[in-house]
Amino acid sequence: MFPIFRILISSLVCLTSVAVEKPNVLLICVDDLRPELKCFGAEYIHSPNIDKLASQGRAFNRHYTNAPTCGASRYTLLTGRYGEAGNGALFNRAKRLQQPTHNIAPSMPEWFREHGYTTVSVGKVSHHPGGRGGVNWDDSKQIEMPTAWDRHLMPSGAWQHPRGIMHGLAKGKIREKSKEHDLFEAYDGDDSSYPDGLITDEAIKQLSQLSKTEQPFFLAVGLIRPHLPFGAPKKYLDLYTNIKLPPIPQPHKPSHQSTWHDSGEFMQYNNWQLDPRTDPEFADDVRRHYAACVSYADEQVGKILEHLESTGQSNNTIILLWGDHGWHLGEHAIWGKHTLFEESLHSPLIIRTPNTPKPGEQSAAVVESVDLFPTLCDLTGLNQPGLVDGRSLLIQMNDPSSPGHSAIAYNNKGETIRTENYRLILHNDGYAELYDYRTSDSETKNLATIYPEIVSQLREQLKIQLK
Repeated sequence: MFPIFRILISSLVCLTSVAVEKPNVLLICVDDLRPELKCFGAEYIHSPNIDKLASQGRAFNRHYTNAPTCGASRYTLLTGRYGEAGNGALFNRAKRLQQPTHNIAPSMPEWFREHGYTTVSVGKVSHHPGGRGGVNWDDSKQIEMPTAWDRHLMPSGAWQHPRGIMHGLAKGKIREKSKEHDLFEAYDGDDSSYPDGLITDEAIKQLSQLSKTEQPFFLAVGLIRPHLPFGAPKKYLDLYTNIKLPPIPQPHKPSHQSTWHDSGEFMQYNNWQLDPRTDPEFADDVRRHYAACVSYADEQVGKILEHLESTGQSNNTIILLWGDHGWHLGEHAIWGKHTLFEESLHSPLIIRTPNTPKPGEQSAAVVESVDLFPTLCDLTGLNQPGLVDGRSLLIQMNDPSSPGHSAIAYNNKGETIRTENYRLILHNDGYAELYDYRTSDSETKNLATIYPEIVSQLREQLKIQLK
């Protein structure tokens, strides 16, 4: 009897150890990535690695970020809370944390770190690559997310410092004067001839180290492309040499008041005195270079996931790929982000767990970036911290047909709420835009004066959600 009893006890111990093993988290953030991926319906795009990830997990094809700019959208991802509209949101939070009487809830990496995870960031995860301030974004006394990371890394190589790498072109070229910095290029070199090659190499190095320890890890990797300028190795542009691009939908500037802008971030670069708003051939050149940057980023994702597989940790790792916001490629005669239109706020989201139910089936639920903190808590078995505004997407992970909820966003011009069928945009001066996505007019016809009752209903819903 005793040997049998000992075997049973030993088996129970093994089962218990398996049951309490915490899964790792690999968060991949991609800058300025709209859903321009084959798995999201852009058939001409070459994105095999992200497509494969979508086939293994759950792609959310109606995911919206909470702000159409890098810093503010990353604030919501990393805190689970709505916040400020500007790029300095996380730095401002860091200043408030220095107050002895602050009552600020922990960020997502802080929460995982407090619960036994080794937390590491590589690249652009918060607003500044590497997570530091100062003239060149490398001042260790100015930390964007204090106490969040065990290691926050930004290899700069030939680009000298994080500020240099953010807008870097091939072989260490740094943006000093925007008008002398090319809008796009395609250098005939390997992946490390552009900054994301360095980020990927460091991420792989960190994966190797983290996989050798018994402690679970939370590794966040931030890729810079396809952020401006659109520079990528020539081999990725070659993928689009003979591709016929689809027409740009809704290519004209709105005739009514809107959050339209004149593409200032885009136009500040050297564009050879060409304008995609009036030059269709140049517009296609821009779109091809953006596509090349997407394929370049996709290759980096593939390298990271392939190395994760080689470490033996893939089956115990939750992978979340997230685009920090969308980007206009000519829609509404805009080349950039910063609006409250669909193109600025709609971005890809893919979550893959080791045992995703119905893998490959996409979710059409309306969801938002602020949901991802509580979602990762649920998927890893951690308690959710108090004071998060998001809602867990565990139900959609288990059943892709489950409905979602309204998504809100904001910038310095106003606020917006997106439901399954409508978008309401409320300007700071009280002006309202209402769009019905079930009609062919979509965002070209403002219906606010025609359906005031819908405006009123959504206005109240937006007010409640932001409270």
